[in-house]
Amino acid sequence: MCKKLSENYEKALEKWEKMTITSDPMFGMAMQNKEICLELINRALPYLKATQIVQLTTQKDINVVAGRRVRYEVYVQDEDGNIIVIEMQVADRQNLPYRLRYYQEQIDHGLLLPGKDYRDLSLHPTYVIMFCDFDYFGYGWARYVFEMACTRNHQLKLGDQRTVVIFNALAKEFTKDEQPIKNFLALMCNQVDNKSRFITKIQDEIVKIKQEPERRRGFMKFELDLMDARREGREEGIKKGQLKAEEKGKNKLVKFLTSQKTAPSEIVAALVNVYQMSEKAAQEYVAEHVKVRK
Repeated sequence: MCKKLSENYEKALEKWEKMTITSDPMFGMAMQNKEICLELINRALPYLKATQIVQLTTQKDINVVAGRRVRYEVYVQDEDGNIIVIEMQVADRQNLPYRLRYYQEQIDHGLLLPGKDYRDLSLHPTYVIMFCDFDYFGYGWARYVFEMACTRNHQLKLGDQRTVVIFNALAKEFTKDEQPIKNFLALMCNQVDNKSRFITKIQDEIVKIKQEPERRRGFMKFELDLMDARREGREEGIKKGQLKAEEKGKNKLVKFLTSQKTAPSEIVAALVNVYQMSEKAAQEYVAEHVKVRK
């Protein structure tokens, strides 16, 4: 047991040391630095020109119907009431549009309190920013921006003030207004621009975070608890599988012996010998199952 704990600790520590900006915990912790978070927002949405973060929450849990839970990595409200949700995605699970649809629903659910008018949502334009290390749509663009528009006339906007922005870290070409985010997308691919003040600031913040004992302890505890939960889940699954197999075996044995017109007392003895059941439990099992087959 001690050896296993030591191995798990070493794995968790190694994971901590290797984390980069694309790791969920590290991205969230780095964005807790309001100066870095604000600059990233303005580089991603240069037309927004945010000057102040009024609310900043990382790893924000949203409880929803049917037991479904969403966790926003970074949830921001600026001085103008804009809501900006920032996510880092490093695995293409082929569900990005539906994930974004679900995010938007939960953002509005959190903004519109019971009894409030739908028009209150106009006070909070929403921007969901997704940084991906893959090109979901395959056009090679660095940035994909989506707003609701009429299919007959694309100039006719729905005007619901919601915008989805998806960045592709694999992009090779950038338009003029995408240049500010170029170095950050490169950082996602472990290409560090040491000449960029912004990138240097992020890298310094990551080093600082990794040197903070309290944050390291919090991460280690979470990882070790997660490892324990996975191990217990595997063991429980194995146990259930064994119990299911044993139950199936008992049924087959009883069915076979019954078909051979074996006396109930002999079936009980067989169960005791084969499955190490107590005689009382075997008698109850036979009484229940043989009776059913009559």
